[in-house]
Amino acid sequence: MQYLKIPEERVAVLIGKGGGIKREIEKRTNTRLKIDDGDISIEGDPMGILTARDVVLAIGRGFSPEIAFRLFDEENVLEIIPLTDFIRSEKELARKKGRIIGRKGKMRNVIEGITNTSISVYGKSVGIIGKYDRVEIAREAILKLIRGARHSSVYKFLERSRAQEREFPDYEGLLKG
Repeated sequence: MQYLKIPEERVAVLIGKGGGIKREIEKRTNTRLKIDDGDISIEGDPMGILTARDVVLAIGRGFSPEIAFRLFDEENVLEIIPLTDFIRSEKELARKKGRIIGRKGKMRNVIEGITNTSISVYGKSVGIIGKYDRVEIAREAILKLIRGARHSSVYKFLERSRAQEREFPDYEGLLKG
């Protein structure tokens, strides 16, 4: 059994129209979700519990169910960066969130585009969904922004990451055989 808490304003999204989202999570993970306001309990298949937990957490962190459902694919992971580790005031929180999102969402879109991830800046955290190695690059870019790096430096970091990937485009295929 796993217990979680999500923001109450995200419970309706987790349940979905007519309970459809909740049922889909239960069906695809062989689990049972019990929802009481923002308190969630998950029981069932141990591996399914872990997957259901990540999907529920992702929805709770502001991702749409469609994006959170990418976590049903075991190649994808959820990373949550708690902004409270880096801030001292609400004003600083707003500033750091603004740096991550960028003007008209440009910075977030660039990070998502280059790393092929999805990013949610919600509440006092940043969530990232994607393949593990891509999430690590997005995480590093976001941490650079939080720590005050210039946007131009982060763009260069992302471009270098993309260039390195092009150098070794199918390293997973090489390892397999």
